[in-house]
Amino acid sequence: MSEQWIVGVDLGGTTTKIAFINLKGEILHKWEVPTDNSNEGQNITSNIANAINQKLADINEQKSKLVGIGMGAPGPIDYETGVVLNVVNLGWKDNFPLQESLHSLTALPVVIENDANCAALGEMWNGAGKGARDLVCVTLGTGVGGGVIANGDIVRGINGAAGEIGHITSIPFGGAPCNCGKSGCLETIASATGIVRLAEIELSKAEAKGKLAVLLSENGKVTAKDVFDSARNGDELAKKIVDEVAFHLGFVLANIANTLNPETIVLGGGVSRAGDILLDAVKVNFSLFSFSAVRDSTTLSLATLGNDAGAIGAAWLIKNKLDL
Repeated sequence: MSEQWIVGVDLGGTTTKIAFINLKGEILHKWEVPTDNSNEGQNITSNIANAINQKLADINEQKSKLVGIGMGAPGPIDYETGVVLNVVNLGWKDNFPLQESLHSLTALPVVIENDANCAALGEMWNGAGKGARDLVCVTLGTGVGGGVIANGDIVRGINGAAGEIGHITSIPFGGAPCNCGKSGCLETIASATGIVRLAEIELSKAEAKGKLAVLLSENGKVTAKDVFDSARNGDELAKKIVDEVAFHLGFVLANIANTLNPETIVLGGGVSRAGDILLDAVKVNFSLFSFSAVRDSTTLSLATLGNDAGAIGAAWLIKNKLDL
């Protein structure tokens, strides 16, 4: 029997990542297509179907090689039907039948999952959490996303809203407003956006000086990367910001671990590329606030799959559903 492939799709607001993945979780071919959110997003699934057919033609492979399509999509999902309940940036009206639409265009089995959960599944299957059946994945990007895996299965909760780690309240009173409507969420501190906000507050003070202040003067703005680079080079103001981020992140992750006792917590997303300067500081705070048995059994690590995690995790959905 010829090798079987799974199609992994990571649907984003700007681009859609697509990959052919084998049953070991290894990417064989990957590419991207623009996400066309015009005309209420009506072209999105047809563009994906066409892109799959075109890639098969380009590499001279038959569609019979494909066993199914797993897709990570932003927003809440009805997991029984594969309906996306509401998404702001894809143009779809509420209750878009994503699974049915893609299945009708490709004649392949389709499974839909939240994109943050797919990233967690990817890291569990073939990334930093490989072999772990209890895992928490935290994605530190423009926002803060999360996926929780218990005994090898995604924890979704009664309304599909489990794993919203970015919206755990970290500052109960006087915190910054969050896009979710609350204030003081972890996302307002540990996301790239939150880190820039903290930097701007510190740099607005009259006594602000150092490398970060110079970058602001030269460029008119600073980025989260600037903060970590400056801290790495000894900038005291930048180190203060990193310490604040690490405190809140370590505190929240410790309480998650005290509740779940996962084998590993994986930090991914663009902010995690700061590397050890962030991870080491988070570990210190995690140790301070975690229960001793948790501290001794839960490890913190950086994600290893990068932007491939979502597509690999999406492919795992099909492998699991079809018991391949």
